[in-house]
Amino acid sequence: MSSSSPSSPQPKRPLSILQRSINRKVAVRLKSEIEYKGRMNNVDSYMNLILTDAEEFNGNDVMANYGKVVIRGNNVLFIRLEKDI
Repeated sequence: MSSSSPSSPQPKRPLSILQRSINRKVAVRLKSEIEYKGRMNNVDSYMNLILTDAEEFNGNDVMANYGKVVIRGNNVLFIRLEKDI
């Protein structure tokens, strides 16, 4: 049995990281293998996302450009924070 000491690092919480990353660029891969890239405008406790200036990708091909996209959290496979340039 192991106990955590007060000096041990806190576990990372994905939702907290996402909430602190509002207005950053993200890539969101859906379970359907479609990927969206854009600026994360909002995220809620269900990990529903709102992206602005979003692009839809299928592989490396841009399929469509959108002003705003709402993505339901239960369709998300992963969310990757992009490096801002």
